[in-house]
Amino acid sequence: MPSSKTPLPSASSVPVAKASRKTARSAAAPVAKGYHHGALPEAVLAAAERVLLRDGIAGLGLRAIAREAGVSHTAPKHHFGDTTGLLSELAAVGFGRLGAAMRAAGEGVADAYLRRKAVGAAYVHFAHAHPAMFSLMFRNELVDMRRPSLARATAAMMRTIVPAVGGEPDEAGTEESSAATERPDPVTLARTDAMRITAAWAYVHGLATLLIDNRLRGVLKVAPDFESPLALVDVVLREVDMGLDFSAKAPGGSRGQSTR
Repeated sequence: MPSSKTPLPSASSVPVAKASRKTARSAAAPVAKGYHHGALPEAVLAAAERVLLRDGIAGLGLRAIAREAGVSHTAPKHHFGDTTGLLSELAAVGFGRLGAAMRAAGEGVADAYLRRKAVGAAYVHFAHAHPAMFSLMFRNELVDMRRPSLARATAAMMRTIVPAVGGEPDEAGTEESSAATERPDPVTLARTDAMRITAAWAYVHGLATLLIDNRLRGVLKVAPDFESPLALVDVVLREVDMGLDFSAKAPGGSRGQSTR
C-alpha cells in the first residue's frame, strides 16, 4: 500500500542555495525580532531594562542584554560604545521618567508648600516603584554623568526641583518639552536656593534610599502604628518639613526664615 506521507528529499537532491549577499548577511548576523535598524537602540535599551528588572544590576552585561534583545553580541557595542555607555543611556531614561513624575505631581498645585510636598512624594514613590532603575541612576561607577543625554536628563530633573523648593523657577524646566531637555544646566543659583535644593534633595533621597534598601523594618518593630515602611515614609513626607529653615548663625540667614 503506498505511503500517504510525502517522501523527504535526500540531501543530494536539495539544490545549493544561491542566496543573495543580503540574505546571507541576514542569516549570519540577524537584526533579530524584525527590528528596523533605526529602532535597534531603543530595543536594546528596553532589553537592558528587562535584564535589570530580572537579574539586577549585576546582570547588566552587554552579551546578556544582546541575548535578551535577540541581536548579535556586537550590536549594543556598535550603538552605545561600551557597557558604561549603554547603562548611562538607560539611566538617562530613568531620570527622564523621574522628572516627568515630579512635574506631573506638582502640576496644578497652586500652594507652594503643598507643591513641594507633592514633588517630594513623587520622588520617593518613583524610587519605591522602580528600585532597580533608581539604584542604577545613582551608581557613579557604572554610568558616565558627562554623557550628553544623561547630563540633560539630570539637569531637567533639577530644574523641576528648583521651583518646588522655593528657588527661582527655570521656565523651560517646568515643561516636558524638547526645549527643556536640550537646555544646558540652569542659571547660577543664589546661595539660599542652593542650600534649599541641597536640603530638600538630601531629605527625599535619604527617605527613598532607606525605603528601597529595607532599612526601616527595625523602626516598624517598635512602632506598631505603621503597617509598612512605605506607610511610615508617607506620614513623614506629609507631616515633617524638609528642613528648609535657616539659622541666624548662618551668614546671610535669619532666624526662623522658612520657605513655607
